[in-house]
Amino acid sequence: MDKITLLDFLYKMKYIQTYDYTVCDSVLTNYLDFIDANCDFLREIDSGIIYVKEFTRVQYFLIDGLDKILSMSLLLHAICECYKKTTERNTKAIDTIRKKYLINKNQTKLRLCNNLQVIYDKIIYGQRLSGKEKEHPMFILLHNMWSKIKEEELKASEIFDMLQKITINIIDINQLDPREIYYSLNKDKKDLNQILLIEDYLKSKQTESIWDEIKNTFNNKTADIIDFLKDFIKSKFNYKDFEDSHLYEYFKNYFETISLYKKPKEIVENLKISGILYSDLININIKNEKIKKLLIKIKMLGGQETTGFLLSIYEDYTDGSMSEATLIEILMTIEEYLKNKKNNPNKVRFDELIRYLSAFIACK
Repeated sequence: MDKITLLDFLYKMKYIQTYDYTVCDSVLTNYLDFIDANCDFLREIDSGIIYVKEFTRVQYFLIDGLDKILSMSLLLHAICECYKKTTERNTKAIDTIRKKYLINKNQTKLRLCNNLQVIYDKIIYGQRLSGKEKEHPMFILLHNMWSKIKEEELKASEIFDMLQKITINIIDINQLDPREIYYSLNKDKKDLNQILLIEDYLKSKQTESIWDEIKNTFNNKTADIIDFLKDFIKSKFNYKDFEDSHLYEYFKNYFETISLYKKPKEIVENLKISGILYSDLININIKNEKIKKLLIKIKMLGGQETTGFLLSIYEDYTDGSMSEATLIEILMTIEEYLKNKKNNPNKVRFDELIRYLSAFIACK
């Protein structure tokens, strides 16, 4: 583990690249809060650890700690904005700051994923942001720092004295899997983007094109994709205590279990087939009128909890493992269960009903 000032890290790096699943925290750090009456007595301000994977000695992939790098970069930009067009000396200083810490060869040093790069570049290059983009934590932090500098009349020299005390501890993970390190560090965060982690995992299996087809099945609606994956995995493993925040972990465990018997592309192709069936179920896009009417009744009775099980039995029906008569009988039983549940909410749990239905299917 190497300790270095955050300023020195930004200065030495040509580029700091993030992974697709590395996203900006909803709450960034306002380093100006460190400026107080006691700041002059501090030898250093330890801002914690960042995890990286070295590409070259001047290029890193950033795994965890984006909030620290991003917050520092935005503060440096706020300083430049506050002292812009004041004096010739300040103009030269601003140019130096931008070249040393923010920009390398006409590109920002910090390379973010997806739409984050667009917003960050607009900020650094002074371009107009949309109303939606101004709601992003990056712009909000920038505005707060700019206001604090102006309102408290903070001097650039005073800010830089503080910045030179901020240190970070750098851990290079070497040959370890970046995604697994990121997940282990962030898995308890409620806003962790499980889908981006799953996408990166599937990319490592060279199956991203099939995954794109799955997303298109749901018109790229993230909520529907998450619901499908949750119900799909629950139907395969019968999880009693399924935690939404561990979806990536469940998915990976499923994938690696099935990988013992099938190739990755075959697994994702089968997932795509299940996705199409799931989409048909939730949209009641069913040709068989008897089955369609029962599914509509189940949906109207608020049968969201049954969707995973419905997917499982509908898969059996479509591949010929279950007869139409058996499927209809099961759907009628579920409909009856939902009707009774309205009158006796705590009488029978759905997982208990599933055990009964599973035994019924086995007898068939």
